[in-house]
Amino acid sequence: MTTDFAETQSFLKAIRLININNDDCSFETGKIPAQQNINANYFFAKTDVSRLENIPHPAPRRQFVITIKGKLKFTVTNGDTFILEPGVVLIANDTKGAGHTWEVIEGDEWERIYIPLGNDADDYFIKD
Repeated sequence: MTTDFAETQSFLKAIRLININNDDCSFETGKIPAQQNINANYFFAKTDVSRLENIPHPAPRRQFVITIKGKLKFTVTNGDTFILEPGVVLIANDTKGAGHTWEVIEGDEWERIYIPLGNDADDYFIKD
């Protein structure tokens, strides 16, 4: 019996920050394929939380943000919010405008890995 790859493919939950209208920030919920090769040249890790917490800012580049430890609330331009925690991939694609804010809502730590994407690289996001 042959199994179709599309039927057995697994996914990771993802939230993508996007620019809409006049550079407002919004978000979409969805998923990315778990075994998809993503074209990236480097990654880096961060643990600091004080510099940008509760300060509106756009993403400095298109990037994946993989949370290892921490639970955060993100807020976008219209006041809508979402929770980011380990197991949810954030795709930061809101590179214009005022951007988003975030705050740590459990504890005082946020350990994460950033994986920058090239301007033309596919993020493989599938919207819900």
